[in-house]
Amino acid sequence: MNETGMRNPDCGIESFGLKTTGLVRYNLQPSALYEESLRRGEARLSAYGALVAETGQHTGRSAKDKFVVRDAATEDVVWWDNNKPMAPEHFEQLHADFLAHAADRDLFVQDLMGGADPENCLPVRVITEYAWHSLFIRNLLLRPQLEELAAFVPQMTIIDLPSFRADPERHGCRTETVIAVDLTRNIVLIGGTSYAGEMKKSVFTALNYILPEKGVMPMHCSANVGTDGDAAVFFGLSGTGKTTLSADPTRTLIGDDEHGWGETGLFNFEGGCYAKTIRLSQEAEPEIFSTTRRFGTVLENVILDEHGHPDFDDGSLTENTRCAYPLHFIPNASETGQSGHPKNIIMLTADAFGVLPPIAKLTPAQAMYHFLSGYTAKVAGTEKGVTEPEATFSTCFGAPFMPRHPSEYGNLLRDLIARHGVDCWLVNTGWTGGAYGIGRRMPIKVTRGLLNAALSGDLNNVEFRTDPHFGFAVPVAVPDIDSALLDPRSTWADKPAYDAQARRLVGMFIDNFGKFESHVDATVRDAAPRTAEAAE
Repeated sequence: MNETGMRNPDCGIESFGLKTTGLVRYNLQPSALYEESLRRGEARLSAYGALVAETGQHTGRSAKDKFVVRDAATEDVVWWDNNKPMAPEHFEQLHADFLAHAADRDLFVQDLMGGADPENCLPVRVITEYAWHSLFIRNLLLRPQLEELAAFVPQMTIIDLPSFRADPERHGCRTETVIAVDLTRNIVLIGGTSYAGEMKKSVFTALNYILPEKGVMPMHCSANVGTDGDAAVFFGLSGTGKTTLSADPTRTLIGDDEHGWGETGLFNFEGGCYAKTIRLSQEAEPEIFSTTRRFGTVLENVILDEHGHPDFDDGSLTENTRCAYPLHFIPNASETGQSGHPKNIIMLTADAFGVLPPIAKLTPAQAMYHFLSGYTAKVAGTEKGVTEPEATFSTCFGAPFMPRHPSEYGNLLRDLIARHGVDCWLVNTGWTGGAYGIGRRMPIKVTRGLLNAALSGDLNNVEFRTDPHFGFAVPVAVPDIDSALLDPRSTWADKPAYDAQARRLVGMFIDNFGKFESHVDATVRDAAPRTAEAAE
C-alpha cells in the first residue's frame, strides 16, 4: 500500500479495520485527483477545464435506499416515521462485506470538516473508490489547513463504494443500492450508486442528529450577509432558487445549502456549493456560470458537445445536472463561513399551482407552520411519472435528512426567531397567471427586486393586505414592481379557476399538517390556511 499526502499515522484507514492490497492515497490535491480520474477513465475534461463525470442509473439521491441503524441510543430519538430502520446485526454484516469488497481496491481518502464553527464542527474521513468522488467531497466540505491534517482525528467515517452490490436478504435493505447510517458510531456506508450527493447529505444527516442537543439549529438553507452585517437565511427545496437567490453580487455568500444557527450566529456546514446547472445561463446566473469554466469544478451528468463545451440546456441524462465547486470560486464568498444572527428568514417555494403571491410577510406562528409544512411543487418533466403539478411537503424544507422529529427543529427555530427578532417571509418563485402549463414562471428580476426590498427594510414602509386564504400579509404595491403580480388572483384570466385552485391547495396544506397538530401550540394551529369563505 502506497500513501500520498499528509495524514495522522495513527488514524489511517487501518485503524478503522479497512485493509487493502491496492493503493491508498490520502488528501490528494485537485490536480492529482484530476490526473487519477482521467487516467482511470472515470471522467473527462470540458473545454474550459472542469472535470465532467456521469453517475449512471442513479442521477439523484436514492431516498428509498437510505437506512438508519435502530439501536438503544437511537430508538427513542430518531423519527422513525421518516427514517427506515436497519437492525444492528444487518449493519454489522454490511460493514464487514464493505471491508471485504475494498480489500483489493485502490482507495482515496479525504480528511475534512463539517461545520465552520470550531465549537460545533464534525471531523469527517471520507473513503472513496473513485478519484472524482474524492475531488467532489473535497470541494463540498471544509478543507483543514496542512498543519491541522497532521493531528486530524475523524469523528465520522464515510465509505463510498459504487461497485458494491448489497444483498437485501443478507443486509436488511431494499435493493442492491444502500446508504446505511450508524448514528451511534458515526459510520456511513454507501454502495451501488455513483451519485456523489449521497456523501454530502450523509454528513448533513449526522449534523442534524448531533447539533440540536447542543442547542444549535441545523438548517437546509443558503445564507448571505449584507455590508451592514444583516444576514439572511433562505430555506427551500431543490428547484426553488435557494442557490440562485443567495448568490447576490451585492451581498457576501456564507453558503448555498447547509447551515447551523447557534449561540454566536450562523455558520456554514460546507466549504463548497452543489448548484443545479440545467438551463444555466451567464445572463441570469453569472457567478454560478463562471464556476463551470474553472479548473477544479466537477460537472455531474452535464452533456458536452463535440467541442467539449457544456450544453446546460440538455437534460437527456437528467434534469438534475450539477456543478460542485469550492465556495471561494464565488467572488463575494465569505472567507470564514460565519456571520452574526440573521435579520431575515426567507422561505422559498415554487408553487406550480399559481396560487401563492410572490412575497408575503409571516408572523412567528405562520413561520413555524410553513417551516413544518415545507411546501413546494414538482412539475411535469422534472421526475419520471410526473405529468401535472404535484404538491410536495418536505418538513423543515429537508425531511430526507432529518433524523429527529420535526417539532424539535421547529421549536428551536421558533425560539431563535423570537430571541433575535427576525423578520420572516414566504417567497414564491413558481407560477403566476395560472398553474404550470397555463401561466408563466415568476420572473427572476421580480423575485430579486422583492427580496432586495425585504432585506433592505423597504417593505416596512409599504401597505399590506391580508391574504384571504393563507392569512399572511402581502404587499399591495412595491416600487418598480408590477402591482398586478402581487395579487395572484388578478393575474388569472379565469378567476373562478383560481378560486378552485386556491381551495385545492389549502386543502393539501391542511391534510399534510394533521400529523403535526399534536406537537404544536394553538397559535401555530391557528396559523393554518383556510378557504376564503371560511375566513369571511
